[in-house]
Amino acid sequence: MQLVLFDLDGTLIHSEAGIVGSLRHALASLGHEAPPLEELRRWIGPPLRQSFPQVIGDDPGRVEQAVAHYRERFDSVGWREHEVYAGIPELIETLAAQGRQLAIVTTKLREQALRIVEHLPFGRHFHAVYAPTGEGRHSEKAEMIARALADFRRPADSAAMIGDRHFDIEGARANGVRALGVAWGFGGREELAAAGADAIAEQPGELLGLVTRKARAA
Repeated sequence: MQLVLFDLDGTLIHSEAGIVGSLRHALASLGHEAPPLEELRRWIGPPLRQSFPQVIGDDPGRVEQAVAHYRERFDSVGWREHEVYAGIPELIETLAAQGRQLAIVTTKLREQALRIVEHLPFGRHFHAVYAPTGEGRHSEKAEMIARALADFRRPADSAAMIGDRHFDIEGARANGVRALGVAWGFGGREELAAAGADAIAEQPGELLGLVTRKARAA
């Protein structure tokens, strides 16, 4: 049985509005002007504690304040400010009907990720959500993918990781898992190719063939 792991932001849902709005709120609350939108888009995916120091500095206390302000807005309204990418519901339903095991691997805070997944029309098909708990640990994609393989008792060659950023691809490769990139997210084809993606889908409809082709070969 194949295990298919999905990133959340930029892969299943277009969540720019909620994340960027919360980033701007956090920076404004500390008296900082937010970087241009193009720069903030690069912050979608990496842990917040890696991104905020680029503007507010390395002071741990200030970084934690920024994270708290971000969560304040995101927990209130930001988590709802997203759209499911066209074609994703059909993909998930098909993979589930084929008997594949599905899980989420995201750097979004676990409480937030669970809330979003539970409200997705196809959220019931995901058997687990791997995400950091908020204390700053266990947030690396490679570590979470390793945990998923262990929990589902699946060898690396019977799993695939699907995501839009280089973190997803690098995490998959670190575990010997097939790394599939999606070009519609926040990273782009060039970033995914440079990270070593095994294949890159231009639209959700292409993912089914990429996933099942590897499964048949295995």
